[in-house]
Amino acid sequence: MAGIKITGLDKLQKKLQKNVNLNDVKRVVSHNGAEMQTKAQQNAPVDTGHLKRSIGLEIKDGGMTAEVEPTAEYAPYVEYGTRFMSAQPYLKPAYNEQKRKFEQDMKKLVR
Repeated sequence: MAGIKITGLDKLQKKLQKNVNLNDVKRVVSHNGAEMQTKAQQNAPVDTGHLKRSIGLEIKDGGMTAEVEPTAEYAPYVEYGTRFMSAQPYLKPAYNEQKRKFEQDMKKLVR
């Protein structure tokens, strides 16, 4: 499945190291990742429940990255649709909603 990549994290990380305790950043990353996972699971259409259960959360880069990703092999077809089936986005809406909250939480740390 195609991932979502945020650029400019190196600059942000350097600035945060000067202004913020990195444990606070890791807590924000973990919390927002868990919330995004929950939202994606709530948005996922349910037939057998396999897609919903396959949406996992992995914390990487020493706690600085949260990856929310489905492992069901048909996940991209549901998200983007096919010529035979309309798209039923569940991951992108969760990302868009959580992105705003993550930005707010990070701004609170930098103040």
